[in-house]
Parts: sequence; structure tokens; C-alpha cells
Amino acid sequence: MRDQLLDAVERLLVRGGVDAVRLDAVAVEAGVSKGGLLHHFPSKRALVQGVVERLADRFEAVLPAPDAPAGAFALAWLDASIPAESPAGDTSGADQVPVALLAAAGGPEVLDVLRERYDRWQRRLVDNGLDPAVATLVRFAVDGWWTSRLLGLATPHDDLHRRLRALIVELTRGESGFARRADPGNRDFT
Repeated sequence: MRDQLLDAVERLLVRGGVDAVRLDAVAVEAGVSKGGLLHHFPSKRALVQGVVERLADRFEAVLPAPDAPAGAFALAWLDASIPAESPAGDTSGADQVPVALLAAAGGPEVLDVLRERYDRWQRRLVDNGLDPAVATLVRFAVDGWWTSRLLGLATPHDDLHRRLRALIVELTRGESGFARRADPGNRDFT
């Protein structure tokens, strides 16, 4: 039942954004009573937090294990966020749930869930053998690109899409002149 409710929230989010997520609308979308919904999620914030946690779990499931080869974590970040080719007709990521925007709209408690995940993911990025600055640059580039796709902000397409993605892949493989970690003790990212 929880997944059925969270699926309904995701559909509403894609169609109408955070404002579309109302308890009565979620119950109707999921085909359950409002009481059934409230049994699992006592508030809109709890629903939003459930979606944020589930989306973060899905993302984390495609990331490699901590013992992956150098750069594998940064490459997986790219692969999970940006397709190899610009999808035909795709001018935004409008079919995706905007997890960061959703977390921010859910309030400080929900945003803290995403912050905790990002802190763990950042530690894994910098511990995966690339120079911490390069690993962080890859994350920033991918997150910015993903946000640009989501909001339809001058998103690169076709050849530019492929060329930008190839540059990021070069960074994750140390082919850009930035090889392994320059300072093994430098993990500062806060």
C-alpha cells in the first residue's frame, strides 16, 4: 500500500508539481480512502519525505559499491542522471520527479533527508580514487545539467549533449590530465 501511495504522489508531482500533492488528491489517484492514506502517511510532509527517500534509494541502488575502480562512482552518477544521447523531443526533464526541489518544498526536515544522502554520496565520490576536486566538479556538472534538463533551461542537445557528456566521462576516467587523488588526506567538502 505504501508503494501504491508513493506511486500516486510521483504521478501527481510529474503532472502538477508540489502544489498538486494534496491528501485528498493522493487518495483519489491511488484509489484508496483518505483514512487508508492517513494510516500510512499522516501528513503531506510525511508523503513528500517518503517520495524523497524512495527516489534517493532508487538512485543509490544504481551506484557502485565502495570498492569500485577509481572514478566508477562519478561515472555512475553521470549515467544515472544524464542519458548517453539527448532523447528525441526532450526539452526538459519534465517526466522526472524533481527530488531536490521536492525536498526543499517539503520543509527543513525533508531537505535534511536529502542533505544526509548527499553528504554520504560526496564522501563516496571523494573516496573513489579521483582527485576530490575532480570528483566534486563531476557531481556539480551532472547536478547542474540535470537541473537544467528538469527546468528546460537551455539544455544541450544532439552533438553538444554528446560532447559535454564525453568531457565528463574523460574526467571520471582520469583522461583529462587529472589522474588520481592529489592529496589522499584531503576529504574536506563541508
